[in-house]
Amino acid sequence: MWFLARVAATALGISAFASPAGEPLAPAGTIVEFIGTCDASAAVVRDGGRFIVGDDEDNVLRVYDARNGGVPLATWDLSDALALARGKKKAPEMDIEAATRIGGVSLWLASHGRDSKGRLQPSRIVLVGTRTSEDGSLLLVGRPYRRLVDDLIANPALARLGLAAAAERAPKEPGGLNIEGMTALADGRSVLIGFRNPVPGGRALAITLQNPLDVLHGAAPRLGEPLHLDLAGLGVRAISWWRGAYLFLAGAHGDGGSSRLFTWSGAASDPPRAQPVDFHGLNPEAFVTFEDLDAFLVLSDDGSRLVDGVACKKLKEPSRKRFRGMWIRPAPAGTSSRITPP
Repeated sequence: MWFLARVAATALGISAFASPAGEPLAPAGTIVEFIGTCDASAAVVRDGGRFIVGDDEDNVLRVYDARNGGVPLATWDLSDALALARGKKKAPEMDIEAATRIGGVSLWLASHGRDSKGRLQPSRIVLVGTRTSEDGSLLLVGRPYRRLVDDLIANPALARLGLAAAAERAPKEPGGLNIEGMTALADGRSVLIGFRNPVPGGRALAITLQNPLDVLHGAAPRLGEPLHLDLAGLGVRAISWWRGAYLFLAGAHGDGGSSRLFTWSGAASDPPRAQPVDFHGLNPEAFVTFEDLDAFLVLSDDGSRLVDGVACKKLKEPSRKRFRGMWIRPAPAGTSSRITPP
C-alpha cells in the first residue's frame, strides 16, 4: 500500500501552551496581530519562536515574533535578486503562495498561475531557495527554477489532469491553475505541493516533488504520482507536516466561501479528517508550525479586510497594515472543542 506516513489524526481543542523556554503564550484561540503587511500567504519557521512570512502582493520577506506579534524584526526584498525590477519603479509581484524549509534552506513557491485577468506573468512561475548568512543577510540558494508548469504538463502520469488547459485560465476560474500549499516531508528531501485549483473530480490535488534542492542546482525534477484528497470538495490553501501528521487548510478555488482545517495521517486507507475549528472572520492561508511547541499558528491573509473603511492592501502606510494569526492546539484524542476567534 502506498503511503507518505502513518499516524493517528487527532481532534482539536482549546488550552494554554508554553514557549520552548517555558514562557507562557496566549491561550489557543487567541488572535495575534502582525504589523507591516496584510497579505500573509506563506511562512517558514526559524529558531527562537520566530518565522518568516511571504506576501502575495509584494516580494518582501518579513521576520516576526510568533508569540508577541508587532512589527517585523527584519525584512528582505527578493525583487533585485530575482531580477524582477529591471529598472522599473515597482517590480512585478512574485505572488508567493507556499513555503517550507529543508535543513537551512527556505523554499518559496509562487502560485504558478496567471494573473486575475488570465494574462501570463513570468514572475509568478518560480521556485526560489533562500538561506540567511551569519551576518543576517539573505542569500539565494542555487538558481530560481521557472519550468515547473512545463514539467507538470509534460509528465505522463499527470496527463489526465488537464493541466495544460488549466494553465491557460485565470487562477480562480473553474479549472484554472493555482498552487497554494507546500510542505517538506519526513524524508528531509521531498516536498508535497498542493493545488487550490484545479480540484479534479471534487478532490484536492497534491503532487510530490522529490528533489527540490537538486532542482535549484540544475537537476531535472522528479515528480511523484498525483494524490487526490477528499477535502469536502475544497482545494488546498496551505499544508504543513507537523509532529508526524499533515495539516491542511482548505478553501474554495475562487473567492468567498469558508475555510476548513483537515488532518491526515498520510496513509491511502485513512482519509483526511475535518476538524471543528471555526475560522469565521479570518482568511486562513498559511501555517507556522514549531516542532517543539504543542500548538501551531494559522495566518490570515487580511488584504481585503477593511481598516477605517479601506481594504488593508490599499493602505499606503506600512504602520497601518496588519495581518492576524490564531494559535491552535490539538486536544487529547477523543476530545474536541470549537475554536472561535474573538
